Amino acid sequence: MEFSHQELDIIQQTVNERYGQPVELQLADTELRLDPDSPHLTECPAVYWEARNCHFVISKISDERFHCQFFYGRKEHYGTGRREYDDLAQCVITLLQLQADHEAKSN
Repeated sequence: MEFSHQELDIIQQTVNERYGQPVELQLADTELRLDPDSPHLTECPAVYWEARNCHFVISKISDERFHCQFFYGRKEHYGTGRREYDDLAQCVITLLQLQADHEAKSN
């Protein structure tokens, strides 16, 4: 269960539009606790990028299920308030908007 070309295009286009220039996406793997009541971690494919001193990760939990977060370092991790999304475009847009809001408040 990897990201499809269409899914990667959705992420790439949305991120590029947000920053007004091409941003390099990297494929990675993450380990997520899909069940908050279980200590078991599940390996999931992920897309990672950096912009404005911030790191972003979108993990594919299963077909049409995504998890996202942004972080600045080991101690500053942020989510969107939702455990998962079934619409990738909404996931990316929400992640970028919340990070922009966080950035604006921090400045």
